[in-house]
Parts: sequence; structure tokens; C-alpha cells
Amino acid sequence: MTDREQPRTGPRPSHGGPGRRTAVIVVLTLSLICGAIAAVYLWSFGARADRDRAAHLHQVTATTTGPAREQPALVRSGAAVAPAVWEYPDGVRRSGTVEVPARTAQGRTVTVSVDDTGALVRQTGGSAGLLLTSVAGGTATAGAVAATGAGVLVLFRRRIDGRTLAAVEREWERVEPVWSGRLRKGNDSGADDV
Repeated sequence: MTDREQPRTGPRPSHGGPGRRTAVIVVLTLSLICGAIAAVYLWSFGARADRDRAAHLHQVTATTTGPAREQPALVRSGAAVAPAVWEYPDGVRRSGTVEVPARTAQGRTVTVSVDDTGALVRQTGGSAGLLLTSVAGGTATAGAVAATGAGVLVLFRRRIDGRTLAAVEREWERVEPVWSGRLRKGNDSGADDV
């Protein structure tokens, strides 16, 4: 032993090895599979919801009844809102605030989406929004599974390490007096060697 080496205070169980690497690979693989399944499920669920919603969407022409007003949430997109009127279903006049291009004057026509009752409906996010939702959901699922798996591995490893250390200590207590040459307590000589 050199001067720089620290003496070992006792036997220690090994940390790592093929078993640990295999467990980490299994947890990571499982988390990726769960994330992919979640992403596919979210994509199919969102696509089905968009199809169902599109079946009840109608494009109608609305006429603005006032000038466009820019809203803080819409400034970046170059859009604004304006009061407007439209007729849907046939002959039923409706009114509301619709999204229009910035600086749209009163009396201009814009196309809006309404449902079967004639109420305004916001457009869906389309494929980009669906993709973003699917990827975000899949990533969150993979992260949750990986974190849970890592926690289980840490707890399992601690339990195994604790049992291993306890077994080593019990064995050491049994072997150490014989190995070191000390007499055990209660021996016939009545004295312990130092």
C-alpha cells in the first residue's frame, strides 16, 4: 500500500457490474417504449377528435361590424379581433367577435368556422399542433417511466446492499476472531489476546 492509498475499513459490496448496466438498459428501453406508445396514442386520439370535429365544422362568410382591435395575445401573429355578424344555419343571424387580419375595416368579409348550431369554433392546431402534443406527451411519459424505474432501481439496490453488508458483517464476526488469532469471549483461558 502506498502513502496515497486510503486503507479499507472493511469489506464492501461491489457497485456496478453487468447486472446494474442491464437494469439501467431495461429501464431506459421500457421508458422509450412507453413514451412511443403514449405518443402514438395521443396522435391517434387527437386525429380522431379532429376528424369528428371537422365533420361538424362549417365555413361561413362573416361581415365585420366594427374596426379591428389588436389584442396583446394576437400581436405577434399579426391578427386582431373585430365584431362581426354571419348567418348560419340558413336565416339565423349570429354575432360575435372574430379573429381578423390587423387593420381590417368595418364592413369587410372574413371566413369563419362555426359548428352545427352556428356558434364560432376556433380552428384546430392542425398537424403541427397534433405533432407537438404527441411528442410532448410521449416525452413526459418516457420521463415519468424513467424516473420511476430509476427510483425503483435505487431502492432495490440499497436493499440488496444493506442485506449484503449485513451478511458480510455477520460472517466477519464469525471468522475474524479465528483469523486474527484472538480468543473468543467465554474461552477456557479467561483472557483475551490483544
